[in-house]
Amino acid sequence: MLDQIQLMKIFVAVAQEQGFAAASRRLNMSPPTVSRAIAMLEDRLEVKLFNRTTRYVKVTDAGLRYLEDVKRIINDIKLANEAAQGINASPRGSISVTASLLFGQQFVLPSVLEYLNTYPQTEVNTVFLDRVVNLLEEGYDVGIRIGKLADSSMRAKKVGSVRLALVASPEYLKQHGIPQHFSELEKHSLIEVRAGSLNPDWKFVENGKLINQRITSKLRVTTHQAAINAALANFGIARVISYQVADELAQNKLKIVLEPFEEPPLPINIIHREDRLSSAKVRSFIDLLADNLINHTALN
Repeated sequence: MLDQIQLMKIFVAVAQEQGFAAASRRLNMSPPTVSRAIAMLEDRLEVKLFNRTTRYVKVTDAGLRYLEDVKRIINDIKLANEAAQGINASPRGSISVTASLLFGQQFVLPSVLEYLNTYPQTEVNTVFLDRVVNLLEEGYDVGIRIGKLADSSMRAKKVGSVRLALVASPEYLKQHGIPQHFSELEKHSLIEVRAGSLNPDWKFVENGKLINQRITSKLRVTTHQAAINAALANFGIARVISYQVADELAQNKLKIVLEPFEEPPLPINIIHREDRLSSAKVRSFIDLLADNLINHTALN
């Protein structure tokens, strides 16, 4: 007879796979066993967890609420088991980490490699992309966020700050002039990035007031690297995050313009799920990453 935890794990598998056959393959169980388990759980709870048709299996509203609680319970059991192995046990197992594309490649990946070399019994799955990832819904352990945090259910550790800056090449500025006020941007060739969670509007601060300046871009791109490349090619002025062009600024390949009108710096936070217990593998990675980011000159 299946116990409550086994029933919960089967329920999660059916909900995530959206089908009994797929869940049975994932769990290496027979489809009838999976079906009986769900029926048993529904009887025990006296709640309908799935709407079933010949074409699909869909979680009910009550099932969705139950699903979040069950996932949290299963995760707590996993963390409790890890903690029981010893608070000072060497990290082992797999963790998943997400960050924006350029930030992940430039600043997170070196820490991932250091972590893997330090703890050879670990594995890391990295997802670097320019969209906001919901850690809880998508199952990631650690995320790095630039900007104001909207999700209060996550634990956060501030590790630095960066600026939104407008940059252009010295050659472009020599040919077209250096703008002294953001109202002059309409006379310039502007490069707009449409990616990630960054607000597409260009905002400036003047006399203590935040001003939204509508822009007309000549070039629109979907990655920050493309915008940087266009600016390096003397095409125009791009809005970037300061860390993305730290090397180009140091080498005088790009220059910042309109610096007195910049918005306040954006915080960088490491976020992870709010758990009563924290596994050694996650704690160790966060500590290592935080130490490296806090001590990086481009971020502080």
